[in-house]
Amino acid sequence: MKKSIIAVSVVTLFLFSCKNETKEVTRKLPERKEPKNVSFKLENTKKWLQENKDSTGNLDIAFAVNRVDKENFTKLDSVIIPTDLTGDKEFYLPFPFEVSSLDNVDKIIVFSYPAQAFATYEYGILTYTGPTSMGSKIHKTPTGLFFTNWKAEETTSTFNDEWDLKWNFNIENKEGVGFHEYSLPGYPASHSCLRLLEKNAKHLYNWADQWVLADAETVKTKGTPVIVFGSYNFDEPKPWLQLVDNSKALSINEDDLISIIKPYLNTILKEQEKRKTSKK
Repeated sequence: MKKSIIAVSVVTLFLFSCKNETKEVTRKLPERKEPKNVSFKLENTKKWLQENKDSTGNLDIAFAVNRVDKENFTKLDSVIIPTDLTGDKEFYLPFPFEVSSLDNVDKIIVFSYPAQAFATYEYGILTYTGPTSMGSKIHKTPTGLFFTNWKAEETTSTFNDEWDLKWNFNIENKEGVGFHEYSLPGYPASHSCLRLLEKNAKHLYNWADQWVLADAETVKTKGTPVIVFGSYNFDEPKPWLQLVDNSKALSINEDDLISIIKPYLNTILKEQEKRKTSKK
């Protein structure tokens, strides 16, 4: 099967600091395999696994589309599967490949509550994406702008000392909210944190920046910005089931994301400038 390729191109930006200095930044658009079409169908889980058990790529896409980890995937009677699995995962998740309002933002993570998915952007270019399981109906994840604080490869939940949290990155220190590896059952099930697949949690753990403290009580510079947005209708069927009838049901276009980011953009850029200045 012939696969179409999104060409690699280089975009040069000129970023302006508060001191009116000009810095040239070169962005490289990732090369991605584009499927011939993006549509979805329901499949019998057991049968599909038998046919795809040796295809890591297909499994990775299927877990992401169904917002589950391997263990929970096998518990489902039926699963949503793209009809064409030749593309990269980014084509089956809802985020736009570019966001122009983020051209001057070196790093940002966005979490969509309704889509139960996250994405990272570097200078407006989508660089990584995956599924999540956010707060349950009783323990909703707070929304708005946050920044990554401290991190730990393994820590114990402050709510339940039987919960071991791996690759944990805190974003709300007082409430103990963060993203980390934990079970993804295919719906929002956490105690307000943002659960991730293990490989995604490791990636964000290594990619995002920690805060810098001036002393035990004072934050000198904040970490990577994180925006959590939207709401989840807990009384309706899983929203990704709509993909079977409408492949764009969960799509977040660039204008949507720009409107979500706009109220926070000045704060994000000011904090970014502080981080850069502190490193000089």
